[in-house]
Amino acid sequence: MMFREHVERIASDIIGEFPADGGIYAVTFRIDSVDQDPRFPYVAIGYTTEAHVAEQADAASDSWEARWSYAFFPQTGLEGVRTVGRDPDGAETHRRGAEFRGLWYEDDDEPGDRDERLVEWFYEVCVGAARHLHESGRITKVLGRPVPVILYDMFDPDAMFELTSDANPAGLVAEFMTEDPGRPAQGEESASSGY
Repeated sequence: MMFREHVERIASDIIGEFPADGGIYAVTFRIDSVDQDPRFPYVAIGYTTEAHVAEQADAASDSWEARWSYAFFPQTGLEGVRTVGRDPDGAETHRRGAEFRGLWYEDDDEPGDRDERLVEWFYEVCVGAARHLHESGRITKVLGRPVPVILYDMFDPDAMFELTSDANPAGLVAEFMTEDPGRPAQGEESASSGY
């Protein structure tokens, strides 16, 4: 099994654990790595709820922040329900994939640009897993309707908008994307795929 397939399968299982009637409006993918080492990535998969947004409304500077900023996500959105990537099968398939791509290195090796390439590969895997959740109908089946998947890396906040845009049908993330600092001015064509 390939690493991407493993992440897709576990992500689908995790979504199946979500409460169907819990007021969930977004699935969250917090992209991280053990000790900030890109050789050991994982994604914490969780969700945010309408009830939590209502609780945070007074603490946030505006409604967008209360709803979409990971700083205001509940524990289920920040830490996730479960993680995938550092589980035994995930760690093994990730390492095999990294070795196959020439990205793996040992502690005493000079990584060169392999760190950045490992991060980019993991981003691709996470975007692919989110797309798979939409295309397979898994999110709709569990939650009763399509909801966006918000991908974020707290150590690279600028990546959040591009990753989320690439992972979701454009209509699902229109509200989220209004705060994208790289968003074209009104009337300009977006370079994003908009999936």
